[in-house]
Amino acid sequence: MAPQVDEEEWRRVFAALVDPLPRLVAAAAPPMLARRSGKILVIGSASALRGMKRASTYSAARGAQLAYVQAVGVEFAPHNVQVNAIAQNFVDNPTYFPAEVQANPRFQERLAREVPLGRLVAAREDAMFAAYLCSNAADCFVGQVFPVCGGWAVR
Repeated sequence: MAPQVDEEEWRRVFAALVDPLPRLVAAAAPPMLARRSGKILVIGSASALRGMKRASTYSAARGAQLAYVQAVGVEFAPHNVQVNAIAQNFVDNPTYFPAEVQANPRFQERLAREVPLGRLVAAREDAMFAAYLCSNAADCFVGQVFPVCGGWAVR
């Protein structure tokens, strides 16, 4: 629970999830800004968009990531550099949802109950959307956070 989160845990999670972003931007953005063209796409978590029990530190760090994307996106837009984020959850991947988890009837019940889509988002669907956001067809998106989570974040 939130009152039990100590400063060490808070700092460790932010060091892992938030602190690398300014370093990434500092390394990647200067040549993009100079040529007035580029894309930065951050893959974050939809947990920042919907409150979750026992996840205050994680959700706060993920929220900081998304706020950073929004701010930098607006800052870089006049230079034709788009910065956006995909906030994902319930995307098929072997780390979070290995075959044995997906085969569990309780997990399938959870999907039906919590995810309006009723299934995991396919990795290919997520990848195709990321590819679109990195294409010239998506030049109009600036500092946007796109939930890719089968509707989980909007419930």
